[in-house]
Amino acid sequence: MKGKVFKATIAAALTASVIGVQAPADVQAAEGDFELTIMHTNDTHANLDNVATRAAIVNDIRGKKPNNLLLDAGDVFSGTLYFNTFQGQADMTFMNMMKYDAMTFGNHEFDLGSVDNHQALDEFVAEADFPFVSANVDFAANEFLGEWQNKEYTADYGDGEIYNGIIKEVNGEEIGIFGLTTEETASISSPADVEFTNYLEAAEEAVAAFEEAGVDKIVALTHIGFDDSIKFDNDLTLAKEVEGIDVIVGGHTHTKVSPPKVVENVDPVVIVQANEYGKFVGQLDVTFNEEGVITAHTGTLHEVAKSTLTPDAAVAEKLKEYSVEVDALKNESIGAEATVLLDGGRSKTNGDGTGVRASETNLGSLITEGMLSTAKKIDPATVIAVQNGGGIRASITEGVITVGDVLTVMPFGNALAIMDLKGTEIKAALENSVKDHPNESGGFLHTAGLDFKFDNTQPAGSRVTEVTVVENGTSTALDLNKNYKVATNTFTAKGGDGYTSFGEAYADGRVSEPGNIDYEMFIDYVASLQEGNPYGIVPAPVTEEPGEVEMPFTDLDEKGWAYPYIQDLYAKKIMNGTTGTTFSPKQDLPRWQAVTLMVRTLGLPVADAPASKFTDISKLPAERQAEINAAVKAGLIKGVTSTKFNPNDKISREHFALIMNRLYDHASEKDYTMDKVAPFKDISKLNAESQKAVSMLYDFKISDGWNGNYMPSKFTTREETAKMFSLLIKQTPSK
Repeated sequence: MKGKVFKATIAAALTASVIGVQAPADVQAAEGDFELTIMHTNDTHANLDNVATRAAIVNDIRGKKPNNLLLDAGDVFSGTLYFNTFQGQADMTFMNMMKYDAMTFGNHEFDLGSVDNHQALDEFVAEADFPFVSANVDFAANEFLGEWQNKEYTADYGDGEIYNGIIKEVNGEEIGIFGLTTEETASISSPADVEFTNYLEAAEEAVAAFEEAGVDKIVALTHIGFDDSIKFDNDLTLAKEVEGIDVIVGGHTHTKVSPPKVVENVDPVVIVQANEYGKFVGQLDVTFNEEGVITAHTGTLHEVAKSTLTPDAAVAEKLKEYSVEVDALKNESIGAEATVLLDGGRSKTNGDGTGVRASETNLGSLITEGMLSTAKKIDPATVIAVQNGGGIRASITEGVITVGDVLTVMPFGNALAIMDLKGTEIKAALENSVKDHPNESGGFLHTAGLDFKFDNTQPAGSRVTEVTVVENGTSTALDLNKNYKVATNTFTAKGGDGYTSFGEAYADGRVSEPGNIDYEMFIDYVASLQEGNPYGIVPAPVTEEPGEVEMPFTDLDEKGWAYPYIQDLYAKKIMNGTTGTTFSPKQDLPRWQAVTLMVRTLGLPVADAPASKFTDISKLPAERQAEINAAVKAGLIKGVTSTKFNPNDKISREHFALIMNRLYDHASEKDYTMDKVAPFKDISKLNAESQKAVSMLYDFKISDGWNGNYMPSKFTTREETAKMFSLLIKQTPSK
């Protein structure tokens, strides 16, 4: 407790300071006062196209405000092709260039737990030139991140390590900074063996630790949400319940908190959050008195898109190294083709009175089916998905579907939300959906798991005549008194487009926000579909025609580094295109393709191989199934479980190295023997078999890594695959 006698005076000063908050002015500090500027970001989700301007804003503020901190409240991971391609390494490059002081973990930082047990997050943390703070997350059981965790509050901290909290000195003044991550992460992400504890208890412990160390200026760096579900955690409750916190820099709910929110506890608490996707750089200027109590503040959200500052030249130049690969990836096939038009047009463009804002279309249904598929994996009780027509911005024409096509349809990067709704609330939402019909409305709903009929001749609010819900394959009438789990996007879940029943559920804390991005859900779902589905989707074919040195692929650069390797494998009839004229060099390699390449390289007989126990390969073409069976018989591959192969999962570079090692040992006279571990900085935590496999690629001069790292959790692209197979074949004598 810092001084109750100041409370009334300070509260009045803070109320006055809110006036004109969008144009803060320097305030003359009293003797003994300390002025601090906190720059803050949150939920950037790998949106890097504007990062050079963000850096310029940070530089500008630093030049004007020497007493400063730069903090990030989590969710750097997941959301754009920059993350899909570089898994956080691109983001970390720019965070280091901008000289962040600390970061806490968002729920999306744990998305890859079920894929790589957090190896990508481990590499992200290891590369940081700043510490991470996390008071309610326990990494001890994790083989990678446990090594970095220090369960303490300290001024003696190191870069690239994790602490409950740190004591940062700014111009002779000590600032305590601790981190919190939503406990909901356990159910909305993939934390694996990482555990989360109660945020209020952790915060009280943090404040006590700082105060015992004589620190009276305390910042909570949180990813629990401004006004998120009270069932789990949120910043407003934190500010009210825990004494001693001065500033809460938050994230998770993507809230644009402007002006800053002041909550009265014993002393005032100022809460800030900077919306989402790097659209804003937050600036909070606070004045502390001698007792460490905030006496004045101003807050500004600097909108990056409207900045007149010159983008940081060094950051802009560095971005080119990443954006070239990302831009190329936008032209890559998602692994599927459309045999019919997927209709995302409006009636005025369709010219026939139909469109996504007035009628359900095949594209709208495909989007909601994909959303429902993802939501069921997170919460199996989810039975319905709804998508507002205004969120569908274009059609997809017949032919190969590219990543760019999908981004044009869903350009907003809307995130997934799962609502717990009564039947009455669902019925009210459906009435809102058709209230303007036959006129177009951005709120018109496309659905999966639910069908409804309506009569637009009736008054708005009384138009829905029949609603049925499909549960466990059975269609039954909507029960108005029953609760259902319904997936949608966060815009709609918060009451956008007039969905007040959804907004009320959100306010009641009945909405979970796993946050999966719409276009990623769509790509994953469409790529998993096999021929015969109702949406006219077929897998992009693998050409089986005899290889020619003269290749038919229009997406390859003849002068590019990968061209000779692709040409070599094409001529050997080992590797074909994703279509007859497309090779898709930047596309990540799925498991089934890796098996095809192994079998063809080794010339394994496939006709007599007994059927494997994998139950999830039945939708693959018979030839692909036979190749998987042959690879199992040869002892070259294993399943994810005894009955699951997950053929469409992507291959990490660690897994790819193991494939290369097994292929070499199977084909050569003598198995590879490792003399010493390859000098990559990021493979020390791999198991012995993986270290041996990576070292073989290094010894054979097949892989030199990237900036001294092998990046074992990064996915392997088709062009990288061609290079490694081509080089390995040249060094593999037959037995």
